[in-house]
Amino acid sequence: MKKLLCRLLVVLMAWTPYQMAQAGMIGTDQAVASSSSLDRSALLNLVSRSDVASQLQSFGVDQATAQQRIAAMSDDEVRSLQGKIDSVPAGASSGGTLLVIIIIVALIWWAMGKPGMK
Repeated sequence: MKKLLCRLLVVLMAWTPYQMAQAGMIGTDQAVASSSSLDRSALLNLVSRSDVASQLQSFGVDQATAQQRIAAMSDDEVRSLQGKIDSVPAGASSGGTLLVIIIIVALIWWAMGKPGMK
């Protein structure tokens, strides 16, 4: 049984297609260009979202105008803007901290109102 299994595995390995990987060096210009194109496409995708487009519209900026401005930006400007967007907390506010403080104060007030705690 073991011989049969081994022979089957050898045959299957021989039939398995081999993919030859090839490593190579890329130039700095190519690496920077691909990074900046990713940042630019991320900004364009952000502007194309409906909630962002409506917010831009409330500021008086049309979605097509915003996309044209992003296309006209230099690579440094795109990286800077993308870095600022990435550093902003997503949906975070200090409301959670305020809620925790209110709950703690309410628990202390409730505990002090109990007859056995005085």
